This record gives sequence, structure tokens and C-alpha cells, in this order.
Amino acid sequence: MDLPGPIHDLFVLFLGSVLLLGSLGVVLFNNPIYSAFSLGLVLICISLFYILSNSYFIAAAQLLIYVGAINILIIFAIMFMNGSEYSNNSYFFTFGNGITSLICITIFFSLLATIQNTSWYGIIWTTRSNQIIEQDLRNSIQQIGIHLSTDFFLPFELISIILLISLIGAITMARQ
Repeated sequence: MDLPGPIHDLFVLFLGSVLLLGSLGVVLFNNPIYSAFSLGLVLICISLFYILSNSYFIAAAQLLIYVGAINILIIFAIMFMNGSEYSNNSYFFTFGNGITSLICITIFFSLLATIQNTSWYGIIWTTRSNQIIEQDLRNSIQQIGIHLSTDFFLPFELISIILLISLIGAITMARQ
């Protein structure tokens, strides 16, 4: 979307605040259904960020794959679980919680390092339709594939690891 600067900044600020509140809701809600709906809100906000940066194909893929398939799968898994597991309010710190916290902190710092080492200036210029860097490529899907396999390989793999961990956690919760 080609919006004027102040309106674009207002949308980014609003979506960022909704994204932060939704992500806090995913972590802090005791009811897993509310957490799953907060996750859906976060994924929709990410899709709207893609629309603001003129990446319509990735926004549509985000909506179809993550919101339409994975979030619905998580909601169905939660609905088939027994609700009495969440009635006890045990807040004890176990050894498994410590290992999980250590893994999460490690992934968080590796994501921070990836964000700091990414050249955001080049990303801003490639999203503008009149200043495409790869002139000899035929379409934007080829550009997305080349960027995902070269420039954004590490962030793409870190996101896939985070999704794998969340899927394993959802399966573990469903099996209990």
C-alpha cells in the first residue's frame, strides 16, 4: 500500500501495539483457547504488516497457511483435550521448565542477533515496485525464492525451528 508517511506510521504503530498485546495474550492466558485466538490475532497482524510493505503474495500465504491451517489445527487439538487439566493452579518451577526457559532464551538471543545483522535498507528498497533490484528475473515469486534461499536463509530456518517447537508442544499437550 502506498500510503502517505504519517498514515503509514500510524498503521505501523497500531499494528505493532496490537501485535505486542496479542503475543502477551498468547503467553499469559491460562485458557489455551484464548491463547490460540490470540495467536490468530498475532498472525493476522503479521499478514497486515506484509500488506503494508507491498508483499501481497507473502501476506496471502501467511493468511492461508498460518491462520487458515495451523491455527485452526491448534484450536481443534485444544478442543479435543480434556479441560480438567487446566483447572489445577500449580505454579511450581520444575526441571523441565528450566530447560525450556533456557532453550527459549537461546532462540530469543539468536533471533536478536539475526535481526541486528540483517540489512534492512536493502529490504525497504526491494519492496518498492518501481525500484526492483533483479531486473532480469521474470516475476516476483522467483525473487521471493531467491531471497529466501540466499539473503533470508537463517531467519527462515529460525522461524521453521520455532514453528516445529510449537507443533511439538501442541502434540505433547494433546497426547496428555
